[in-house]
Amino acid sequence: MIKAAIKAMGDLFSPDFHKVLLKALGLTIALFIAVLILTEMLLASFTHFSWPWADRLVEVGTGLALLVAFFFLMGPVTAAFAGLFLDRIAQMVEERHYPWDPRGTPLPAGRALAMAMQFFVLMLVVNLAVLPMVFFGIGAIALVAANAYLLGREYFEMVAMRHMPVEEAKVMRKENSPAIFFAALLPAVLSLIPIVNLAVPLFATSYFTHIFKSVRASSA
Repeated sequence: MIKAAIKAMGDLFSPDFHKVLLKALGLTIALFIAVLILTEMLLASFTHFSWPWADRLVEVGTGLALLVAFFFLMGPVTAAFAGLFLDRIAQMVEERHYPWDPRGTPLPAGRALAMAMQFFVLMLVVNLAVLPMVFFGIGAIALVAANAYLLGREYFEMVAMRHMPVEEAKVMRKENSPAIFFAALLPAVLSLIPIVNLAVPLFATSYFTHIFKSVRASSA
């Protein structure tokens, strides 16, 4: 686990990783700018109060709400867009660290897109469900635990599916679920740190590629 984390940290400094991160960030920022412009246009069309200050108050309040949403959703949305490039990241990790092993087979584009969107929705729903626990003093622990389960499941299976059928990948993940959960605690903690969480999808892909290789070697 520690070796996998060190290798994954080293991979993050690769120029190829930086290109993928910039693409995902660019798509995320473009999406939020489009949402902001569309929202402002809708407000201008449908909000007409008798008092100018009321219109201004709605505009400012909406802008602040969008900024909060941007801050909260930037990580999950970036993860969703990064999901479109994760096959490429896994391939780069395999070429760099495991040139003697058979190459994984990239997931079909449609399946990769579906998995990215499914993961985004699941992450969003779970995080929104757990968020109220913050007010009871166990929010951080609950968020880390929930995200560790989700990250471990999704990233390990995604990497495994490059090398085996879907059902076999799920079985391998279930057979090693305790180890995978504890391994996923690291990216789960990192996902709670603003700015750092933007690189979590790339780190997690590299990290779980190394973990998958270790798990498969130990079960061979």
